[in-house]
Amino acid sequence: MTETIAAGSAAGPGDLPEQAEIVQAESVADLRRTGINPDFWYPVAVSASVRKKKTFPAVFAGERIALYRGESGTVYALEDRCAHRQVPLSMGVVEGDVLRCCYHAWAYRGTGRISQIPYLPKGVSRPPRGVRAYPVREAYGLVFVFPGDPEKAATAAFPELPEFDSSRHKTMMFSRTVRCHYSFMHENLLDMNHQFLHRGILGKIQPKLLGYETSPDSVQASYLFTHVGGKRNRGANLLAAEGIGGSKSPDVITIRTGYPYQTLRLVPEDAELPAFSLWVAYVPEDAEQRTNHVYGLLMIEKPPVPGALHLAWPFIRRFTERVFAEDRMAVEAEQRAWDEQGEDWNREVFPLILDVRDVLRRNGVPIRSGPALCGAASFCGAAATGRRLP
Repeated sequence: MTETIAAGSAAGPGDLPEQAEIVQAESVADLRRTGINPDFWYPVAVSASVRKKKTFPAVFAGERIALYRGESGTVYALEDRCAHRQVPLSMGVVEGDVLRCCYHAWAYRGTGRISQIPYLPKGVSRPPRGVRAYPVREAYGLVFVFPGDPEKAATAAFPELPEFDSSRHKTMMFSRTVRCHYSFMHENLLDMNHQFLHRGILGKIQPKLLGYETSPDSVQASYLFTHVGGKRNRGANLLAAEGIGGSKSPDVITIRTGYPYQTLRLVPEDAELPAFSLWVAYVPEDAEQRTNHVYGLLMIEKPPVPGALHLAWPFIRRFTERVFAEDRMAVEAEQRAWDEQGEDWNREVFPLILDVRDVLRRNGVPIRSGPALCGAASFCGAAATGRRLP
C-alpha cells in the first residue's frame, strides 16, 4: 500500500505532547545500529578496476571478497581467503579462469571449488569444500555481487537504468568512501531542506516540498527548487540545463529511496523530460557499518548543440564534486556525534525523514557481531543451519 501525503498535511513530532514524544523516541530502535539487507545486488567495484587476468580486493560489510577477471573476460567473486591457510585470494594469480593462491598454489574455480592442490599425493582426496562464491553481474560500468542468500539472487530485482545506455544521455560515475552509516546518506539526499549548506555554490535556494509518497519499502518526495538570490556556480547552471538547453524555469526535483537504492531526477518546470537523473547505492565497507562506499551514476541529457556537453563536462564535474564534498563533511560530522554520544540524539522534525528511517529499519537486518564476522558470515552461517556449501 502506498500513502500519498501533500506538503504540510502530515503531523510531525512537534505536534505530539512532550511525554508522548519521549515514549515514542524510546520505543524506536536506533537506526544507526541497523545493518543493510544483504539480499540485494550491490556494486562493489568499478568494472575498469577489475582488469583481465588480475585480482581486485572488494568488501561488503566486513566480508572480504576477491574479484578476478578470467582470460575469458568473465568476472568472478570469491570469499577472500584460501581454505588452506586463510591467506587472501586477492593476493593470488589468475590462470585462465582459475584463481591460484599465492602461498601454496591451491587453485580455485569461479564456483569456489578447489580445482588443484599441486603437491597433493596420489590417492589423497582434496578437501570437499573450497570457499564461498558470490553471484556476480556486470552492468553500467560496475561489478555487482549478491552477498545474501545465493538462492535468492536469480529472482532479486536488479537495478534498471534505461537512461544509462541511451544515445540521448552521457553518464558521470562516482566512487567515493564516506565515513558514516549508510542511513545518513539516504537522509541527506532526501531532505532538500539542507540547501543552506551549499549556499556558496548554489546561492540562495528556496526548496518547496510539493508532496511525498510512502510504502513499506520506499519513500518518494518532490520539491520545487527556486533560485531567489546570490551567485550560482556555473556548473550548477549547466547541469540544470540553463546554460546548455536554455531553460530558465524553476526545477522540480524528485528523490526516491527504493530500498536499498536511491534516485534523483531534475526536470525543469516547463519540460517533460529530466535534465539529469542520478542513481546511487551506499555499500557498507566495515563490519560495524560505520563507513560506506558510494557508487553513483549521474546521467545527463545531451543538448541539441553537438559538443556542448563535452565542453561543459569539466564545469559540471567540479560542481558535483564540491556539492558531494560539502555533503560528506556534514554526514561524517553526524556520524562523529553518534560515536561520541553512543546513541542517536537526533530530534528530527521533518515527517519525510521519519518515514524514510522507518523504511530503512523495516528492511534492514541486525548488524552481526562476535565470531560471525569471519569475512563471509553468511557462508559460515550456512554450515550452522545445514545449508549446502560449495
